[in-house]
Order: sequence, then structure tokens, then C-alpha cells
Amino acid sequence: MGKFVIKTQKDGQFYFNLVAGNGQSILKSEAYTTKPACLNGINSVKSNAADDNRYEKNESKNGKPYFNLKAGNGQVIGTSELYESVASRDNGISSVKNNAPEATIDDTTV
Repeated sequence: MGKFVIKTQKDGQFYFNLVAGNGQSILKSEAYTTKPACLNGINSVKSNAADDNRYEKNESKNGKPYFNLKAGNGQVIGTSELYESVASRDNGISSVKNNAPEATIDDTTV
């Protein structure tokens, strides 16, 4: 089962990683100024993960595929790592769909 891991950056802002059951990070959030805002981001991932229309498939400047997960308002709520192939990126999207809805929250900032 996947989990959301909340962490704090050096500047004090919060972010989360969605980590698959195998321990691999599959989605990272933007930085949030407060922990409640970070938790809202997690809830947004959970509620948007199943919707294919929320995934924006992209290619980095060096040609590596990746994806963004967007909320209903179009704001990016999570970004994947860079993948070696389109198939790997699509597997990453499937992993977010499978892991996010029931993922637990591991708050390392406590």
C-alpha cells in the first residue's frame, strides 16, 4: 500500500511525496507554506488521482517523459520523476491511480 510522506524543506515549507508500496517515490508536491495547506494537497491528490483527464503528460527539455497531476482548477498538485520511456511514465500514472486513494499519511515533521 502507498503512503504520503510529509517533509519540511530547509526554508520551513512543507511538501509531500507519494511513495508506492515498494518504497519508490511516484509523485512529489510543490512547496506549501503551512501543514494544513499540504494536507489539503494530499486530499486533492486522493480525489483527483482516478481521473484520466487530470494527468498532463509532458516531456522534459532533455526528452525524458514525465507527468503532472492537476486539480479541477488546473493547478498542478504533483509532479512525477523523469522516466526513461513513455511506457514507464504511463506505468507511473497507473501507480498513482492505484496507490493514492487509500494511501496513509506519514508525517515526518512531528
